[in-house]
Amino acid sequence: MKKKTLYPVVAIIILVSTVSFKSDFFEIAKQIEIFTTMFKEVNMNYVDETNPAELMDTAIKAMLDDLDPYTKYWNEQDVEASKIRNAGEYTGIGATVKTVKDKIIIIEPYKDYPADKAGLKAGDEIIQIGDIVVSDFEEDAGELLKGASGTAVNITYRRQGEAKKTVLTREEIEVKAVPFYTLLKDNTGYIVLSKFNNKASSETVGALKDLKAKGADKIILDLRGNPGGLLSEAINVTNIFVPKGELITTTKSAIKKYNKEYFTKKTPIDTEIPLVVLVNGRSASASEIVSGSIQDLDRGIVIGARSFGKGLVQRPKKLTYGTQVKITISRYYTPSGRCIQALDYWNRDKNNKAVRIDKKDFKAFKTKNGRTVYDGGGIQPDIEIETSKFSTITTSLLASDAIFDYATKYYYTHQQETNIDNFKLTEKDYEDFKNFVKQSDFNYQTATEKSFKKSLEIAKRDKLDEDIFDAYTALLSSIKTSKEKGLETHKKEIKNLLTDEIIKRYVYREGLYEYYVTHNPEITKSQEILGNKSKYEGILK
Repeated sequence: MKKKTLYPVVAIIILVSTVSFKSDFFEIAKQIEIFTTMFKEVNMNYVDETNPAELMDTAIKAMLDDLDPYTKYWNEQDVEASKIRNAGEYTGIGATVKTVKDKIIIIEPYKDYPADKAGLKAGDEIIQIGDIVVSDFEEDAGELLKGASGTAVNITYRRQGEAKKTVLTREEIEVKAVPFYTLLKDNTGYIVLSKFNNKASSETVGALKDLKAKGADKIILDLRGNPGGLLSEAINVTNIFVPKGELITTTKSAIKKYNKEYFTKKTPIDTEIPLVVLVNGRSASASEIVSGSIQDLDRGIVIGARSFGKGLVQRPKKLTYGTQVKITISRYYTPSGRCIQALDYWNRDKNNKAVRIDKKDFKAFKTKNGRTVYDGGGIQPDIEIETSKFSTITTSLLASDAIFDYATKYYYTHQQETNIDNFKLTEKDYEDFKNFVKQSDFNYQTATEKSFKKSLEIAKRDKLDEDIFDAYTALLSSIKTSKEKGLETHKKEIKNLLTDEIIKRYVYREGLYEYYVTHNPEITKSQEILGNKSKYEGILK
């Protein structure tokens, strides 16, 4: 009887599966046909001349934006840029830049690289490159800065309202995954890992071996602000501290072939040395795989603030004419089973914003030693430090460049500042920053404020009576007062970021790391925990 029952069930499954596949295929083919005929008719019959390439680019980007922020179309230039990022080498000016409407802004020049040699500083606005005025250039103006090593280009830039000129000579730029490491006074080795390019694990191994040779018997691995990179390198970095054969991450997807488990494959460097991993709200993706697996395997202690929560896996798929589409194919999970992804882009709120899991819905998981840890997106540290957090107002200040612009103002009004080793942002300085924010009218808005402002616009259109209008106005005024209080409530984290940005203006990023060694609260706390064996082991057990 069992065999007679089994065959119809199997047949039904195969039939349903086949019908489903054919149905999906037909629907895809149908929609492609509709789109291509529509695209053809628009371009052949529109009243004005069209640009088919631009129209298609807009259509593709709009379609992908409805999925998640990481599923992207890459043109040929984007594909090359991705290769350069992963290789850690490129030809350019040696600076982080931001392209806005009519100018390119220098965010951070790297010490002794072309931009620095040419005298460019953070906050400078590049307005002309060679004979091309940036505001007149319709493509990505940042491309104008690229060129063969050794080639020179005339640059016109604006600094504090004054136009200046310089000549910049491009060079081969090597982007280090480990830009800084040092031995602290208590024999703690401090390693900064800033990105997961294809040199991440080899540079971390080199730093660790050198530090151990100098007497390091404890390690701090700093992943703060590390946006991630290559999955293979995240596994290899973890493998430095954990044995061969350990499960580091699992990927899960609706597509069966993307369900995979990733294990360490190499002989580790040191599985015993006490370890602290530092993370914050800008530690993402590969950083979260490393910190999450170190935590779940009870190999070390995580200190800082909850990480970003980027647990979506992308894979590039080749298209025609050298282009690619980077598609989200699965989600990352830590060894204990926690999903790293924080935002759910497939269940959005009424404002079409991705939904974040409510704290009351967090699920509990167990580490290797039986400690309780929770999901909810990102990695929650074992020890949370206030200065590592990113509140809503802090995030808004960063997004609006208020902190960056104030650091620029501070640098040019404090040219006499020389003793950076003992630098401290005073209460007077912070009051000056708060006034700067108010006077500059920075557009940092809370979600509540945006929602009420939208409602107020609707109220105006609907010509509601004055009482309701006045109530809305009073409410917005209350929110503004609350925001001003927020600058005081979250003073510690904001002052910490201001201090970082200001110090970089004087002594570059290398100088900032040197400053961290003696002034950073997270490093101080890490040393305290690592220096107390019973406390360290107690947290892990």
